[in-house]
Amino acid sequence: MPLIKSISGIRGTIGGKSGDGLTPADIVRFSEGYGKFLLSRKRKLPVQVVIGRDGRMSGEMVSRLVSGTLMGLGIHVVDLGLSTTPTLEMAVTETGSAGGIMITASHNPKHWNALKFLDRHGEFLSDADGQKVLQLAETAGNEYAGNAQLGKYKQDASQLSKHIEKILRLPLVNIPAIRKADFRIVVDPVNSTGAIAVPLLLERLGVQHVNVLFGEVNGDFAHLPEPLPENLSELASTVVRTRANLGLAVDPDVDRLAIVQEDGEMFGEEYTLVTVADYVLKHTKGNTVSNMSSTSALRDITEKAGGVYYAAPVGEVNVVGRMKEVRAVIGGEGNGGVIYPELHYGRDALVGIALFLSHLALFGRSCSVLKSKLPYYHISKNKIAIPEDVDLKVVFEGLTRKYSSQPINREDGVRIEFGRDWVHLRKSNTEPILRIYAESDSQVKAEVLVRKIIADIGEVIRLNGSIPD
Repeated sequence: MPLIKSISGIRGTIGGKSGDGLTPADIVRFSEGYGKFLLSRKRKLPVQVVIGRDGRMSGEMVSRLVSGTLMGLGIHVVDLGLSTTPTLEMAVTETGSAGGIMITASHNPKHWNALKFLDRHGEFLSDADGQKVLQLAETAGNEYAGNAQLGKYKQDASQLSKHIEKILRLPLVNIPAIRKADFRIVVDPVNSTGAIAVPLLLERLGVQHVNVLFGEVNGDFAHLPEPLPENLSELASTVVRTRANLGLAVDPDVDRLAIVQEDGEMFGEEYTLVTVADYVLKHTKGNTVSNMSSTSALRDITEKAGGVYYAAPVGEVNVVGRMKEVRAVIGGEGNGGVIYPELHYGRDALVGIALFLSHLALFGRSCSVLKSKLPYYHISKNKIAIPEDVDLKVVFEGLTRKYSSQPINREDGVRIEFGRDWVHLRKSNTEPILRIYAESDSQVKAEVLVRKIIADIGEVIRLNGSIPD
């Protein structure tokens, strides 16, 4: 499968031919492009980069290639080893580094891996800077540092503890309330670095009863790693069987959080952000941001609290940019990604856990009752393969013309509003697919809307002479 190059980094399956998979040659080429990008910024020398990896089996191999390439350019490397993405993001500023590379394919299956590039603020590169890295990667192999100018390498195992300490010091993290609630929690870290980070956080929060499933950090994921309901059946059944208060699931790099209620039902990844935002807004007045594929429930609770809700294109860098523009006090994405700027501008499942448990402890320990107090919508999330000869620009333009009488947003694919209902179509940043999300006040209506849009796509394609059958 060809490499996927986007604002989410360089992503591909391990092995195969260069350019068709994430091979050693590709890893070196793009690491060099990133290193040259940093050197071109002419920051005060020497340049230093923080790297880290999730628990994937290919992680150590990739990490060694990345660090060696950067050192060969004269760049110093601080290696966190096994890490979470938010920990690495915070470590960039903590260590005063010029940037960072997180080695993770996030929610993709175990045979994938990726390089995620960060700037000096510990935030993902802008699209413009990402394009510069890609251009520089095309000229890789021209010139390297001499023996006396090689970069230095050191390991740093302290950053996760520092990350957690900063979470514990947040005013809205209520450790006495969490300790008093005496929660029983089941954790599914899917054989990756969440098995290290989440239990450590819970211990520091005063949670004494923690049951970890799939806790060996070996990268041999026990199930598909995206924290979706169909992948969390073991977590749900264990919560019910052990009479736990809730279950927590994170993806391999710990920037997404999904929650299972005490009755084994999914809390809903959309409602991770909504619930945390509800708690934050009860104590901090301000605005919120989520991407335009996220539930309208965030808009509802924001307006009820006297703030203003803003939508952004999908992608952490886009959400962070909009949050800074409108000075949002909380934001994120409807895939379980919570961004709390008082800590840092990045999706962070660990701060999500701390804030959620603080809210739940004060509310009364029942996830199902807590959720029942929130405005509720139903989202139908779908994805379809994109045939090679289909031009999505033509598809989006056709849909825009067909629904020209409806409110339409073209910032990121096409988002069409039908009163309180909406549908959003966009090309994925991480997979060769078209994502089609729709929301309504009932699941049936949302799914009917999706089927209607898929039929419209087929009509547009046929009228423009492309496949499909």
